[in-house]
Amino acid sequence: MANDREILREIWEGKIPVHFKLSADETDVEPEEFFLLIPRLSYFPLVTDKVRKHFLRFVSNELQDGEMWMDSNGTPLKWHYPIGVLYDLLVGTDGSLPWDVTVHFSKFPEDILIPCLNREVVEAHFMSSLKEADVLKHRGQVVSAMQKKDHNQLWLGLVNDKFDQFWAVNRRLMEPIPDQDGFKHIPVRCYAEDGTYQQKLVAPSTTAGQKRTLQDLLDEFSTPVKKAVEARTHGVTVPETTPLQWLSEHLSYPDNFLHLCLAYTAA
Repeated sequence: MANDREILREIWEGKIPVHFKLSADETDVEPEEFFLLIPRLSYFPLVTDKVRKHFLRFVSNELQDGEMWMDSNGTPLKWHYPIGVLYDLLVGTDGSLPWDVTVHFSKFPEDILIPCLNREVVEAHFMSSLKEADVLKHRGQVVSAMQKKDHNQLWLGLVNDKFDQFWAVNRRLMEPIPDQDGFKHIPVRCYAEDGTYQQKLVAPSTTAGQKRTLQDLLDEFSTPVKKAVEARTHGVTVPETTPLQWLSEHLSYPDNFLHLCLAYTAA
């Protein structure tokens, strides 16, 4: 199980300063800008109620009921990706802070974004990912043994940014399979530069019992034409020698997936 509580808390407390501005073609006035410090581990619909209320004052009546969506330098932000993943994908280590995000209330890009009508949609997505991760790690046995109040505690811990509340339940999801020193598989999503991701069945150890490392995962996600050479998560580049089991226990997002942004070179 994840024992390095300081690392878990450091990851939990990761935040990004964001500079929100209203799209210029949606208002006739010069709206006040809006700044927020938002958790990397959360999702935009959970932290942007204040942003919506602020900018609705500056848009016309016909846009008041429009679904709010956002872009970063022209790229629509997928709300179902954790905020930290979006930042690492679109800005990476090169960008200056705060992160510039443009807010829209019209022209919703239905071909790119999934509508998000309320927080229940976010909760359903989060719990679905969590259950998928547990199927990979424990054949689904941990989540299925939980009560509804445990599911609620995980969700409310994330929504309300309560580390102890969340980890009091989540620690059960980080226990290895009985009689083994790891999970059955590592829940991991590996993102390419274009924002798409791949999933593969990745075991934490070889059949001989040797612990697999990030380098093994990079090799697995390489192709004959492009070689995966680097993985970033939570704003840091992960050393290739890091064991996958340790990574999964300590650097997973609240949905229990590792979200790794891969850098490629020509093979």
